[in-house]
Amino acid sequence: MARFRSFSGSPVPLGSSYDGQGVNFALFSAHASKVELCLFDASGSEELERYAITENTDGIWHIYLSQAKPDLVYGYRVYGPYKPSEGMRFNPNKLLIDPYGKKLVGTLIWNKAIFGYDIDSPEKDLSFSPLDSAPYVPKSVVVDDNAYNWEGDKTLLYPLSKSVIYEAHLRGSTRLSPFLPDSKRGTFAGFAEDSTINYLKHLGITAVEFLPVHAFFGNRHKRGYIIDNYWGYESFSFFAPEQSYLATGDFDEIRDMVKKLHAHGIEVILDVVYNHTGEGNHLGPTLCYRGIDNASYYVLNPDNRRLYMDTTGCGASLNLQNPNVIRLVMDSLRYWVEKIHIDGFRFDLATTLCRRDGEFKQTSGFLYAVAQDEVLRRVKLIAEPWDVGVGGYRLGAFLPGWAEWNDKYRDNIRRFWKGDPGQVAELASRLTGSSEIFNHNNRSISSSINFITAHDGFTLNDLVSYNIKHNMANGENNRDGTDSNWSWNSGVEGESNNAVIIKNRRDRSRAMLATLMLSFGTPMLVFGDEFMRSQLGNNNPYCQDNAITWVTWEGISAAQKQMIGFVRRLIRLRHKLKIFDRSRFFTGKVVDTCGNKDLAWYTETGKEFSESDWHDANRRTLSYLVKNGKEFVLAIFNADYQKKEWKLPTVGEKKSWSLLLDTSETFADKDKLCAGKTVLVPAWSVLLIEIK
Repeated sequence: MARFRSFSGSPVPLGSSYDGQGVNFALFSAHASKVELCLFDASGSEELERYAITENTDGIWHIYLSQAKPDLVYGYRVYGPYKPSEGMRFNPNKLLIDPYGKKLVGTLIWNKAIFGYDIDSPEKDLSFSPLDSAPYVPKSVVVDDNAYNWEGDKTLLYPLSKSVIYEAHLRGSTRLSPFLPDSKRGTFAGFAEDSTINYLKHLGITAVEFLPVHAFFGNRHKRGYIIDNYWGYESFSFFAPEQSYLATGDFDEIRDMVKKLHAHGIEVILDVVYNHTGEGNHLGPTLCYRGIDNASYYVLNPDNRRLYMDTTGCGASLNLQNPNVIRLVMDSLRYWVEKIHIDGFRFDLATTLCRRDGEFKQTSGFLYAVAQDEVLRRVKLIAEPWDVGVGGYRLGAFLPGWAEWNDKYRDNIRRFWKGDPGQVAELASRLTGSSEIFNHNNRSISSSINFITAHDGFTLNDLVSYNIKHNMANGENNRDGTDSNWSWNSGVEGESNNAVIIKNRRDRSRAMLATLMLSFGTPMLVFGDEFMRSQLGNNNPYCQDNAITWVTWEGISAAQKQMIGFVRRLIRLRHKLKIFDRSRFFTGKVVDTCGNKDLAWYTETGKEFSESDWHDANRRTLSYLVKNGKEFVLAIFNADYQKKEWKLPTVGEKKSWSLLLDTSETFADKDKLCAGKTVLVPAWSVLLIEIK
């Protein structure tokens, strides 16, 4: 294949770009002295040719190969100084994947050759490894991104106010599905099957938020042994999909899934990990960024450039202060929107992406780049607003246009329904969008992503069944995972046949689910919580690629099916009520001639909350009355262990009252629903009443 220079200036397109005749390869490395392009056979097992790349434009090494076609398999070898104490870790014996590679072939084999240093040397990473890593690492594959027929598909662009998000693990949600052939279980193709999509539609889900689907290590070394990396938070490519999620190896399977979900009105959100990579700390493998230009791609410790500044807890932080690394992240995001039609992103440890000179800054290059980008401004942007660095907890600090995971919501709802004292005043804020956190800078009430459970932590079933975590299966002697679960087992740790305990768990679970769907903000439900999936008390199953985390569809009981029906009713109710369509926060001011406010809080006496009521630590009940146009809704939350006499408030004019929801299914005073009347509110329950 002839090769010639195809670009004479900047910016040079990075990655491998097929133009219909040949392929341009381009790689950023500011400190390299030489770069080689290595071509392999289709399986990636045999190196066929090697080309020295001589063209360098502003640190971008590029070469054009005429007659090169899609499916060509390749990797890079990058030359330069190996001086770990100065942050330089070049080792041409290590074959490196393309940071922009759209597809991979081959699997990572844990062998000492994949490390840039001699792992047997007492000097560790200060030593140099002469071993060739090519037989043990995945290779990049050229992809033609313009060949797919989208048949008119576009991103759906639902407003967050109309969204119900379903966080799901792609493999775990279908791995045991009896409705799929074995070859499709746990894959994009399996999630695209009618049985999967029809279930989501039955629930009323508007968006699926997938745990990471960028290519990640299927397993990794830890403390001398290999563990599964089930969750996928060890990305080593920001463009290529995880290979094990492809049923046939065809890259277009992910596009097929997105297109089909869109056809059924369901958005696709990706959990993305741009804060660190799977290369880990200075003792990790050399697979991509470390070998291409360690000092550019990672934040080095200024006092010891052998080490990294780690605000992620994963060994190193990606250096988004470098404009070429920001470009990498932005190009990746745009690629998934423009070429894969993704509807939004949840950014893992997003605070790290926004650090400048070690501190979180709203004026960071990343936030500015996203804010001015016309492609990204129209999709959903959700921050996990914390990391493990100094000043890393930044809930509420992101810019307009961003939503954020609200862990204060999670903890308060758990504690309220656990029966903890002193939770009611905070609950009022959490129910109404956490205004003290998000009501600034013209942000929407939907900025708060409300969740009670997530992939990280107890499932809903385990939240009401375990007092402590049970993570022994993870191999870390139960040291991993948080101890702050705010859970209550209702009297017995784990499974129980006691009817009283079973009822308490059922009542509190239904009450928490109802609270989630009746809160202002954007609700997020975790896959399996709708039928009380258990992880046997494991609150950190990141390494459990097995029945602990997989959905056992054939084992769902009649009671669990009833819970599915209950969750479906809740979601349908939320979609039906227009009060949740609002974008602005409540004011508490009078909005009609009868003296009704847009939001008012009432006690069981039928009167609005007084200052002393808010400070009553023993109070475990409250209700809100919301008015939106002609629509009135009264929600009552009783986290007490006994029934409560409740005087219904007056609303200024004669109206009819009707019960929309009783989570306990024991409310006996439907006929008494009227302004000023007293009813009995069941223990551990939520009531929703419509007033017309």
